[in-house]
Amino acid sequence: MRRHARALVAFALAAGVVAGTTGWVSGDAQQALTGPPPGSAQWRADRALGRGLPDPERAAPADVAEFFAGLSAGERQLLVVRHPSVVGNLDGAPLELRYRANALALAAEDDPRYRSLAAPGRRILAFDPRGRGQVAEVFGDLRTASRVAVVVPGSDNDAGTYDRKAAAHGAPPGMARTLHTAAGPGTAVVAWVGYTTPVGVGIDAATGGLAEAGAGRLTRFTEGLTADGLPGPAVFCHSYGSVVCGLAAHRLRATDLVVLGSPGMRADDVTGLRTRARVWAAKDPTDWIDNVPNVRFAGLGHGTDPTDPAFGARRVPADDARGHAGYFAPGTDSLRTFAAIVRGTATRDGARGPAVARALDCAEALEGTQAPADAQALEGVGR
Repeated sequence: MRRHARALVAFALAAGVVAGTTGWVSGDAQQALTGPPPGSAQWRADRALGRGLPDPERAAPADVAEFFAGLSAGERQLLVVRHPSVVGNLDGAPLELRYRANALALAAEDDPRYRSLAAPGRRILAFDPRGRGQVAEVFGDLRTASRVAVVVPGSDNDAGTYDRKAAAHGAPPGMARTLHTAAGPGTAVVAWVGYTTPVGVGIDAATGGLAEAGAGRLTRFTEGLTADGLPGPAVFCHSYGSVVCGLAAHRLRATDLVVLGSPGMRADDVTGLRTRARVWAAKDPTDWIDNVPNVRFAGLGHGTDPTDPAFGARRVPADDARGHAGYFAPGTDSLRTFAAIVRGTATRDGARGPAVARALDCAEALEGTQAPADAQALEGVGR
């Protein structure tokens, strides 16, 4: 009887989330974009190289990487020119080819929403104009980076809104840019808007359908980075993006999973994520996400708050962040800790005393490079 009563309460809370009675607002239902890149039918039919090309939907990223490794420079360029939309989104293809292919695809795109993405010098690692559009952009030199991060955003993000000027540190490129600047040389950060996100905070945001589809796409994307010889990334997951990361966790080739402003990861605790990655969580006291019930019942809600000590994640200090979009603001403890996570120098609790932070900052300034290899030992001072 008591269990039944708790279930009814959980259902009422979850229903309240969907109805907007807990401060959420309704949003339009979205159809997840899945399947292979645009132009895949023409790619499959192409025999210009005298043989078949790897299936964009079924070939593993490792097989794609092996295929391109066996091509001459001329053959690679031929495929870029003939099939830019496929090569630009093909996980496992060399990133240099993907940059070139997406530049061609964007140059041919007449939708004004994507005009800014075609600016010279941008490193667009994925671009799909279908539906609301999806995009991934690299900040830093991904090929030479010894440490890599991927930022996975939450609701209301797509290729059309990607370059919006508002919320500079809350939009995907702002998050990735400030994280890369804070992490310093030798790092690269990818802003990955590679899945269909909820619009508003309604039924899509309260359920896991879009996250399930996004988890598969994120898994394949990170496998593509590994297949191309890049380091395993630290993955930063904001808001609904943390639901995506929670569902993908057991498949992700990640060194760290960092969730911020999370409504839950669809797991009861870190063990339930079934990941070898270190798991970190941040939530600032002014984030409205704290008003969302951490329940999971009848498909609604996303479960335990990852910042709850019982969840078992390493805590990222975020008391000086402001609001749901403030975690990457320059000068905050959260951004400082995120940068340390990318560099691999963060302590278990993520916190640094002021004296240690100043010592590390001075060391970085003197060296002109990232924090020294023994920074973790320094961070133990004064704790």
